Amino acid sequence: MNLIDMKKVVFVLSVLMLLLPLGILAQDQQSYQAKLQEGKIVVTPLSDNAVRIKYIEGEVKEMPELVYCGEKAEKIACKVKEKQGVTSFLLKDMTIYVDSGLGQVRIDDIQGKTLFCADKHELKRAQIMGEPTREAILSFQSSEDEYLYGLGQFQDGYLNVKGLTRRLTQVNTQISIPFIISNKGYGVMWNNYGLTNFNPAENRVELKRLSEVGEKVTVNVTSTEGGRHEVRQDNRFVATVEIPEDGEYAILLDVGQKMARRHNLDIDGKNYINLRNVWLPPTTSIIVSLKAGKHDFSAVLESGDRPSIYYKKVDDKTTFHSPVAECVDYTVFVGDAGRVISTYRRLTGDTPMIPKWALGYIHCRERFNTQAELLATAERFRKEGIPIDLIVQDWQYWGKYGWNAMRFDEGRYPDPAQMTRKLHEMDMKLMISVWSKIDENAELGRQAKAKGYYIPRTSWIDFFNKEATEFYWKNMSDRLLKPYSIDAWWQDATEPENDDLAGRRINNGKELGDRYRNIYPNLVSQTVYEGLRKDDPSRRGMIFTRSGFSGIQRYASVLWSGDVGHDWQTLRYQISAGLGFNASGLPWWTYDAGGFFRPYDQYTNKGYIEQMLRWIEVSTFLPMMRVHGYTSNTEPWNYGDEAKRIITDNIKLRYRLLPYIYSEVAKVSFDGSTLMRPLVFDFADDKQALEQDVEYMFGEAMLISPVCAGGVSEWQTYLPQNKAGWYDFWSGEKYEGGKSVTTKVSLERIPVFVKGGSILPIGPDRQHVNDKADAPIEIRVYAGADAEFELYEDEGDNYNYEQGAYSIIGFKWDEKKQTLTIGNRMGKYSGMPIEREFVVTLNGEKQVVKYNGAQLKVKF
Repeated sequence: MNLIDMKKVVFVLSVLMLLLPLGILAQDQQSYQAKLQEGKIVVTPLSDNAVRIKYIEGEVKEMPELVYCGEKAEKIACKVKEKQGVTSFLLKDMTIYVDSGLGQVRIDDIQGKTLFCADKHELKRAQIMGEPTREAILSFQSSEDEYLYGLGQFQDGYLNVKGLTRRLTQVNTQISIPFIISNKGYGVMWNNYGLTNFNPAENRVELKRLSEVGEKVTVNVTSTEGGRHEVRQDNRFVATVEIPEDGEYAILLDVGQKMARRHNLDIDGKNYINLRNVWLPPTTSIIVSLKAGKHDFSAVLESGDRPSIYYKKVDDKTTFHSPVAECVDYTVFVGDAGRVISTYRRLTGDTPMIPKWALGYIHCRERFNTQAELLATAERFRKEGIPIDLIVQDWQYWGKYGWNAMRFDEGRYPDPAQMTRKLHEMDMKLMISVWSKIDENAELGRQAKAKGYYIPRTSWIDFFNKEATEFYWKNMSDRLLKPYSIDAWWQDATEPENDDLAGRRINNGKELGDRYRNIYPNLVSQTVYEGLRKDDPSRRGMIFTRSGFSGIQRYASVLWSGDVGHDWQTLRYQISAGLGFNASGLPWWTYDAGGFFRPYDQYTNKGYIEQMLRWIEVSTFLPMMRVHGYTSNTEPWNYGDEAKRIITDNIKLRYRLLPYIYSEVAKVSFDGSTLMRPLVFDFADDKQALEQDVEYMFGEAMLISPVCAGGVSEWQTYLPQNKAGWYDFWSGEKYEGGKSVTTKVSLERIPVFVKGGSILPIGPDRQHVNDKADAPIEIRVYAGADAEFELYEDEGDNYNYEQGAYSIIGFKWDEKKQTLTIGNRMGKYSGMPIEREFVVTLNGEKQVVKYNGAQLKVKF
């Protein structure tokens, strides 16, 4: 690699020195360094508004780059100056200041406003499995009025994570992404593949077992070996904690096992945490206000737990800590939330267009038992007139051949090719569950074991081993893809489950699993996506997976919240978890609508059916709409006529919204946009909007207000500040922004509002995404301000859009002239309707216009 042109850098007493690029990013990226007392700060501009910063001491073990896409590196204009021990790096949209004496890194925007200030870069020598490593710590300032979002998907109910303590590991129902965005106009990505502690608490106390609580209970659970029975016995654990001073305290409960069954904590007799599920993460967190003095902590947990409490007073710092690292390594992005995410995607990989059919209704249950059962269910959906595009075969179809043998047991699935063909004839797609775990005793497992393709002492394939990935994909392609033309791939349990990289060596013993503990799911998706592009290049890939890490969006991966329960608290937690996930830069997320674990009397239990309907109603406005449930026949007709009608109506609404949804999806791929948007994306200056933990924007126009309680007839929604106001999607009634409103709700639907100054296209009723492709589209104008919308269309199930095969029709509303301009159609694609009929509506008035691709105006 070439040395940086010395004329570009001021060289002053070795404080600022030239540096070869680190071999991690592409050659045309320049890195600069500034010496500190103990080490050096390395500054690598990645974009006009993004910079990667490292604090290094001594020699560094070079790690492979698994997140950033080096081939997209840019040459960034950077002016470097040095004055009185402070080195400044001036980029187009930001300036980075490195104070060599203080060891401080400060970042200002182009107006000179300080956005980010890191005042602690620390490395501590450590060992893991006999090898030297370092602990890496970064702390930066966080003002009292700051709100922080991200870190992935967590089951604790927090959307604003400022001051919260979290432990970032990958487990069922928890997806850890070390990335946050701030309402102050910046984002931070912590560049470490291993376990990470966010705002780690320095104080720890073990809870002592006191007594058994309640009766022993036998429950059914899922596991990587299938379903099994477990005997549960609660125990009470207690401790007394001395709090030194009044204040807000971040508390992390660690149950002391790889997975929890219950999260529970009382402080001084008041309950703060209470969540039970078959699978829960091993840790959970809260922030509570405590007075100085002694406090009694009590937790009712599983008998096998070994719980501890970690606690710290919340301060004005935000900290990332990784116990296995080579250096302090992080990237700072400058801009509002939308621009931060857009830049992040450009640097870590653009998101491919998802197949259009993946945006329709996805039907899943645990599980179909035979080919005949699956096809009969598909046929009934069509007979009942309930729209559907994708039906899912969950685990165990391999039957006698062993876990994930990548073949169907012909005793129950006699002709899988015919099964797929019949589904395609019904305009339906098939998704199938394929694990990264293979039974060692199965035919494939014996081959994998003989070749050393497993993570040691586990049944998980070692995707860090190139030969193992090639083996895995070749068998998946030859045994499932090529003979059966399956459409989508459910890569389950890709954490890997049970945190099985910890304490193990990988890649033929060359690497420590702990260094890569959180990024394993990316390698699984990469293997499948790249294999699909090679072996099935004419169809868009879609991967459904339970875990992921920064950068997984480039592999067409959709993630879901795992094996969750069904109650009201769990529903609320899913929504805040999904919003945190989307704030972490990954665009495709959903949940098991209705909850995975359901009550035994689910088909007649009115309380549960109400919960299920709310889950499904919210899913109408998620990136993907999917129903699933453990040992459940989840079809709408099993829950009574009223439930069937309500579910059908919501699925039909989903399909009517497809012109809007698909156009917003195009923004995700082309512009780095986000479909499910925490309110910080659009209302960063509205304090009350920032405090909403379940309301969200669905695209740029629609505000979703989930109902997360039972037996309610009205619901309160905060409408963010917007001069053009808000419109009730159902009634058309207009409201002012910046206020909370109470609206009536029925069992049929949740509150939805449209932002004044928006254009919303609504399509026809249809049975699948390609049904009635040339039908009229309603163009709803929500007046009050100028508005724009681009209607995006393409072939829907191939990659021709990458060569420009798509069309865009622009709509512009002029508030002053009360005129809608429909612009010239840009682009074309195979099968494109040459003429369209648009029904333009405004405040109940409508005009029908014929459109042939040429500009026209509609005056009201």
